[in-house]
Parts: sequence; structure tokens; C-alpha cells
Amino acid sequence: MQLDGRVVREPGTDRGFVFQNDSLLPWRTVLANTLIGREVTGAIGPAERKRTMELLKLVGLEGFEHYHPRQLSGGMRQRVNLARALAIDPEILLMDEPFAALDAQTREIMQAELLRIWERGHKTVLFVTHQIDEAVFLSDRVVVFARRPGRLQAQIKIALPRPRNLAIKRTAEFVSLVDRIWRMIEDDVRAVALYENT
Repeated sequence: MQLDGRVVREPGTDRGFVFQNDSLLPWRTVLANTLIGREVTGAIGPAERKRTMELLKLVGLEGFEHYHPRQLSGGMRQRVNLARALAIDPEILLMDEPFAALDAQTREIMQAELLRIWERGHKTVLFVTHQIDEAVFLSDRVVVFARRPGRLQAQIKIALPRPRNLAIKRTAEFVSLVDRIWRMIEDDVRAVALYENT
């Protein structure tokens, strides 16, 4: 795998990860969890703490820096997860179904929040999801994979205007894009649901 023409062979601070489960350390506060990446690299001082506090404000957690994960909702924990990934100032943010464990309403809010945060920094984000509407709402390009063996089936340019808000999901253009992608994967989804889960 390559990133900006460089072969990637090991972990590095040029890549930030946000996973489906927040993986926060329960004994550490929101601030301490967010600072982990900086601690690992040995780069933690007043400037890094200030930037981390700004990131917590950006993700809507100002005032929660001394809370522990058990005191937070699922959406708040994922915001900490996102701030932790951004704290290392990566070139690319890799997000693996980060909102999958959230209820439908919180998931929608987190999608809108991610776009708001993205507007501030315009980081490259590779976002993996099984939710077609989530992919269309967040993306400039949706890459559709076919099942077994996993192979590229299509790349769809999403030309919806930015900035986007949740109301765009009710437009004919948005619904048409979601329907187009669904038609591409419907047979694969049906095969998985009917045959592989029996």
C-alpha cells in the first residue's frame, strides 16, 4: 500500500484511525485519552495540550475533558475517538464504520458533525461503511466493492454541493444516488442474507 507515493510498511503518525469501537482507556479522562497519540510519539508539551483542547472544542466536548469514558454517551465516546485520531495531525484519516454501534438518530448527528469538522481541515478521509446513505452523504466519491472475492465494482462521483446538511438526504438527487448504488449491490446483499447466514 502507498500513501502519497510512499510505501506503507508500519504504523505512522501520517495516518489516524477511528474504529467502530471507541477503544478508550476507561481509567483515563477524555483529555488523557485524546493525548495518547502525542504521548506515544514523545511530543507532548504546552502546544500539544492547547491543540488537543481546541480539538475537544471542535468535536463538541469542551467542558468534558476531565470526564471518564463511563460518564459519556456512545456518540460522545466516538467524538473522543475522532479527536484522538486528529490530535496527531495525520495526512489521512481512516475510519472503519465508526458510527455503526450508534442509534439511528445519533448516527445522523455524528455524520453532520463529521462534515462540520471536515470543513475546518479538509483532511483526506477513507470512510468504510455498509450504509449507502451515509456513504453518499459524506463522500466526494463512493467506491463500491463486490462480495467474495472482494473486488472493485464501481466508483461513483458524488457531485452534491458542499457544505451539506442532513436535509440534502431528502432531495431527489440524493435518493437517486442511493438507489443507483443499491441496485449495484442488491444481488450480493440478497445472496449473503439468504444463503450465507443459514
